[in-house]
Amino acid sequence: MDFEPYRGELVAYCYRMLGSFHEAEDLVQETMLRAWKARDRYDPARASVRTWLYRIATNVCLTALEGRGRRPLPSGLGAPSDDPRAPLTPALDVPWLEPFPDVRFDLEARADLRLALVAALQLLPARQRAVLVLREVLEFSAAEVAAQLGTSAAAVNSALQRARTALAGVGDVGGVAEPEDPQARAVVQRYVRAFEAADVPALVRLLTDDAVLEMPPVPLWYRGRGDYGLFMDRVFGLRGVGWRARDLTANGQPALVAYAPEPCGGHRLHSVQVLTVTGGRIARNVVFTDPRVLASFEGPERISRDESRPGR
Repeated sequence: MDFEPYRGELVAYCYRMLGSFHEAEDLVQETMLRAWKARDRYDPARASVRTWLYRIATNVCLTALEGRGRRPLPSGLGAPSDDPRAPLTPALDVPWLEPFPDVRFDLEARADLRLALVAALQLLPARQRAVLVLREVLEFSAAEVAAQLGTSAAAVNSALQRARTALAGVGDVGGVAEPEDPQARAVVQRYVRAFEAADVPALVRLLTDDAVLEMPPVPLWYRGRGDYGLFMDRVFGLRGVGWRARDLTANGQPALVAYAPEPCGGHRLHSVQVLTVTGGRIARNVVFTDPRVLASFEGPERISRDESRPGR
């Protein structure tokens, strides 16, 4: 019995449930181990292998979530800062939401991995979260979800309605452009050129009026083109100019990996920046600097001064 073809979609499912790519990988490994140990008890007359694996994964996730709080982004914890020069002190005690490295898996539907949606899912109780993802994202029937959760179809439908009500208007991704959208690609390419040139006015012109910039594990976040621009002035003042960036995708969204200039030459990996593009403008930039998060994207830690940049 081969479970490997299901690994990618199970990692995406556990990621939606936990908000952590690293924990999702660990929980899928546990799911595979449990399935292998129970393979002799699997009954194909009762469920497909895929449905059976999701039942195991759901139980693993619900156990992992017992007694835990949600994984937030900084914008989910309070009001934006009005001081672009505030100290950038990481809050290492907060279990921050992590990005999903698209390059690691060949998934068909990444739209349901949007950062805003995964952050919104964290607001739901664990079982409602499972019901919503299993029913609306993965399109299992109410009867199948009831079997996976050990409850009734009526209870599943009730939980689904409560989850929909709780998330009404939250994390709406309907207007978010796909990474392959020509307009979105053009906007990101212009943003990268301005970023590498340290051209803050050009960066600001690419933003929506209420653009958000946040940088977990730093709990600060900023709203508006003015503060975004002032903060970028600060970044280039502190870290120098001549940054380099490479295009990629994360959570089914346009993204870039940024390399800061080093005094001795070359560039060191600094951040993965996940962009939300709406209406031909950048509405949000979530900048991840945690070394463990950066490692999940499997890019080089350093690049030379003249190294070419794919996709540019």
